[in-house]
Amino acid sequence: MCVLFVVVGAILGGILGQLLMNVDALAGIMPYLVTTYPVFDIAPVTFNLYVIQLTLGLAFAPNLMSILGIVLAIVLFRKY
Repeated sequence: MCVLFVVVGAILGGILGQLLMNVDALAGIMPYLVTTYPVFDIAPVTFNLYVIQLTLGLAFAPNLMSILGIVLAIVLFRKY
């Protein structure tokens, strides 16, 4: 359940950051909050099984708003 809270918090934090990016009052600070920081990036690997072609890859590049969402999700999970 905690993993679900963390994932939802990261997604909602990222979405909130993108929505607040167009607010003029926050124009000075928002570029710092929505800049992504790549943590790891696994290059896509393609498996050709002759009937189906499967491509798998994974990248984790959070921004500060996503990290704030993760922290808030953990706090809410511990509280409730």
